[in-house]
Amino acid sequence: MKINIKNIRRNLLTLLLFPFLYLLILIFRILPIKWIRRFAVFVGKRVYKMANKTRNDALHNLEMIYGGEKNKKQREEMAQADFIEQIKSFFDYLAYSRVTNKKKYFSLIEVVGEEHLKNAYEQGRGVICLIPHSSSWEFAAITPPMLGYKTSGASQSLKMRLLQILMRKFRERRGMRNITRVGSYEKLIDTLRQGECLILMIDQDTKVKSVFVDFMGKQAYTPLGASRLALETDALVVPMVMTRKEDDNYRFVIYPELPLVKTGDLEADLLENTQRQTKIVEEMVRKYPAQWVWMHRRWHTTPKMVEEYRRKKKNETTS
Repeated sequence: MKINIKNIRRNLLTLLLFPFLYLLILIFRILPIKWIRRFAVFVGKRVYKMANKTRNDALHNLEMIYGGEKNKKQREEMAQADFIEQIKSFFDYLAYSRVTNKKKYFSLIEVVGEEHLKNAYEQGRGVICLIPHSSSWEFAAITPPMLGYKTSGASQSLKMRLLQILMRKFRERRGMRNITRVGSYEKLIDTLRQGECLILMIDQDTKVKSVFVDFMGKQAYTPLGASRLALETDALVVPMVMTRKEDDNYRFVIYPELPLVKTGDLEADLLENTQRQTKIVEEMVRKYPAQWVWMHRRWHTTPKMVEEYRRKKKNETTS
């Protein structure tokens, strides 16, 4: 039996740090939110300065997309603002982790366009809530159930198990059922066929089945799960995004449903629908550019890499 030293180290580190994280949550729950956000700005600046690899990934992506529009200083300012936003959103989520009272919750989050979700939900065909990794996507995921819509979320298991258990607890407290992505396709189908909302995110480069579509002017390997589920169940796809407002609270914007392309050519339909979904995500990112996760290696996978992988698998099966 092979021992995974890396996993052992990670789990040990989590075990050691978890009490401090929980203590931080308890402190955040009693401190004024303005103090917590000031602390988040301080932490965000320090993380940006110290996390060399992550910072360089963000700067590389920003140069690739905005190199012709923004100078180096502007891109650096955007990257730092992004780090601050991710830390601030995480701290906000921890501070409000016990909040289930709708009046208090929606004093933090303004909802715009709920009629689009309501109209889709009432058709009883299931609703795929398409959410990008912008600002507090954790708040985005629990807002539909807080609005009263029966909701499940498909998510990848976190490598740090204790953190995964904690995040699941926070989600379920606000009415969201968590479905682990691995081996969950039939559960996702059942969720939609029961007329529920299903939270999906397709704006990251992952190991799930994907296709190359245009994102921000570059070919990006994009999960096709939302398109596949919509085609199979006839569920409606409704894009939505959490954004940071000028007053430092949040605005949850729900867009009209995306028309589903269904020609009978499955491969072409998967590609076209995934491109349309990605296009609306791009609109969100361009509207709120300093709130999206630029530190993620979104354009890491290339067509050449996929072709080499397929060739290798084919050789393995024929040898």
